[in-house]
Amino acid sequence: MTFLKNLRMAGLMLASLAMHQVAFASNNPAMDAQINHLSEDWARIRFRVPDKDQQFTQFDALSHQAAAIAAKYPTYAEPLLWQGIITSEEARTASMFQRMGYATKSRDMLEKARKIDAKAANGGVPMSLGVLYYRVPGFPIGFGNVTKAKAFLLAALAQDPNGLDANYFYGDFLNLQGQTGPAKSYLLKALQAPSDPNRPIWDAGRRAEVRALIGKLGK
Repeated sequence: MTFLKNLRMAGLMLASLAMHQVAFASNNPAMDAQINHLSEDWARIRFRVPDKDQQFTQFDALSHQAAAIAAKYPTYAEPLLWQGIITSEEARTASMFQRMGYATKSRDMLEKARKIDAKAANGGVPMSLGVLYYRVPGFPIGFGNVTKAKAFLLAALAQDPNGLDANYFYGDFLNLQGQTGPAKSYLLKALQAPSDPNRPIWDAGRRAEVRALIGKLGK
């Protein structure tokens, strides 16, 4: 019973896990075009497909595409970053008994990307790791770690101080630590980020999440 209770707790945490749309631009236009396709499909599934089972099925198919791109460009961090992001979505939408397995795979992919280029995608690698470390439960259920999460999220903010995602996720992190005042300031700063007409689904979906979180602060 205790084991099942712990798995349910992990599920509640991972149910809120939502990785981000990251800007990217490398010195390989062909690879960038393939990653752009991944990011567009990720946003469509994440924000436009309401059924969680359908989300899992579509993310699973997309993860195979991401794996193929990562295998094709093994010296670049960006494909691994997106493979990790999509795998984290599988963790969010998988069955209770599968969630931690997918989350661990996502962390390992992101750590591999960090070893290749910690500054890839304008802070996307440390931000993705930071989100995992604060959203996944800690020991003995999972590998969550507040100290690591904060360090990664601050590293991402240092690279993209005015970014929508960087400020949103740090604000979300602070809110979960009970720091609602500072959290609100980062969330409001997130909304001040310029809109991105090239990524309208992500832009609208993320801003809706920011506004929803602001509305919940202090309640």
